[in-house]
Amino acid sequence: MITAALDDPTSDLEIFSKEVFAALIRDNLPPTPNNFALYFDRLLEDKSASLRKQIKDILELEESNDDEKSIELERQLKEGFSSIKNILHVSATLYKNMNLMTKVLENSKTELSSNPEQKSAILAVEALDKDINKLNGILKKQITHMKHLYGETATIVKSVENETVFDNRYGIHNKRFLLSKLEQEINLVLEFKHKSSFLAIELADSLKATMESEKSLFLVTRTIARLLMKTSRRSDVIAHYGDGVFMMILKHTDLDSAKKAAERLFELIDSSNFFLAEKEVHLKSAIGVAEVLPSFSPEEIIVHALDAMKASGKDDTVPYVVHTP
Repeated sequence: MITAALDDPTSDLEIFSKEVFAALIRDNLPPTPNNFALYFDRLLEDKSASLRKQIKDILELEESNDDEKSIELERQLKEGFSSIKNILHVSATLYKNMNLMTKVLENSKTELSSNPEQKSAILAVEALDKDINKLNGILKKQITHMKHLYGETATIVKSVENETVFDNRYGIHNKRFLLSKLEQEINLVLEFKHKSSFLAIELADSLKATMESEKSLFLVTRTIARLLMKTSRRSDVIAHYGDGVFMMILKHTDLDSAKKAAERLFELIDSSNFFLAEKEVHLKSAIGVAEVLPSFSPEEIIVHALDAMKASGKDDTVPYVVHTP
C-alpha cells in the first residue's frame, strides 16, 4: 500500500477524511458512502480557504461528468425527434405538390381535348399523368409508413421523457427527480433522526415585473439556476420545480444552518448583475426555508417552502422567510 508523504497534498485529505469518519461515529450514523459524502461537504465548509481549495483541486481530478452526458443525450434525442417531424412535414408538402401537379395536368388535358389537332400533345400529357399517378401512389405509401414510424418514435420519446431526471432548459434536475430525492430524504430523517432542510427560490416579484418579454425572463431565471449550481455543495439536490421556481434539499442541515445558506445565497444573487442587450439588470430573489420533517409528505414540505418563498417575494429586501409548522 502506498502511503502519502507528509508533504504530499493528499495527506491533508487523509487527515480530513479521518475527521469526517470520526464525526459520523460521534453522531451515531452508519459510515455509508452517502453519509460520508454528506459529512465531507458539511465539515469542509468550516475549514480554511486554502484547505478547501486544496481538497477541491484533488476531487476535481476524479469528478465524473455523467450528469452532463445524460443531459446531452436527452437533448440529442429530442432534437432527433424534431428532425423526424420536419422530414414528415416536408414529405407531406411534396405529396400535396404532386397532387397539385396532377390537377394541372388534368386541366391541360381537358383544354387539349377540345382541339383535335393537339392529339400528340394529349397523348404526352396522358402518359405523364400516368407516371405522376404512379409516383403519387408510391409516395402515399411511403408517407403512410413514415407516419407509422413517427408515431412509434413519438411513443418512445414520450416514454423517455417520463423517465428523464433533467430539465434541459436550465441544465439541472427536474421535478420528478426532486420528488424522489425528497421522499428518500424524509425516510432517512425518520430512520437516523438527523436534520435536513429545504429551500424554494425564484426571482423577486419586483424583478419579474420589469421583464419585457418571456425570453428576457427566461434568460434571467437561467442565471439564477447557474448561481445555485455555483454556490451549492455536492451533496445538495438542486432542481427546477417549474415556472421558474428552483428548489434545494440541504441534507444534514438544521434550520439555523439553512438560514445561513439562504442568506449567503441571497447575497450572492443580490450582488450579481445580468445584461440584457445593453440594459443592466440587478438580480433579486425570493427564498423560502422549510424543515424536512417525517410527519409531512414531500408535497406538503414543498408547499411549506413555496408559502415562505411567496411571503419573501413581497419584499425583495428580506433575504428569506422561514416556514414554521
